Amino acid sequence: MEPLTEHRPVSGPVVYGFLRLLRVSRARQDALVASLAEYCRSHELELSGVFTDRDASAGPASAAFSGLLDVLALPDVYGVIAPAESHLGPKAIAAERGRRIEAAGSRLLLVRKPRTAHRSVSSNGPGRRRHPGTIRVMGAES
Repeated sequence: MEPLTEHRPVSGPVVYGFLRLLRVSRARQDALVASLAEYCRSHELELSGVFTDRDASAGPASAAFSGLLDVLALPDVYGVIAPAESHLGPKAIAAERGRRIEAAGSRLLLVRKPRTAHRSVSSNGPGRRRHPGTIRVMGAES
């Protein structure tokens, strides 16, 4: 008898990681790569590689980001995963990089959802801030 599909090793959608690491210890880098790998494992994604940007002065077209765009042109690549939007760079650069990832036909997946700066009324009383916890997202279909 043939085993069920769930019991066969199958490849998930292919993603590539992107990290922006400036003055970061090796232990921190290893922890970030491990968090990407764990996210991919739990969401049945195949992490095929991680591009690391270490040049703060390169702007939106760093060598690491250019390499990432090159692999996004390969067939069957689903998207890019990063720990947070800040790993794409400062806001203006991150916005441009996000547009370029989308223009390549890929999805941007963030392990941590961006925080919104707003005040809300909660059961703690008016005027107190509610701090949302870290939310894992996989890009909502729209």
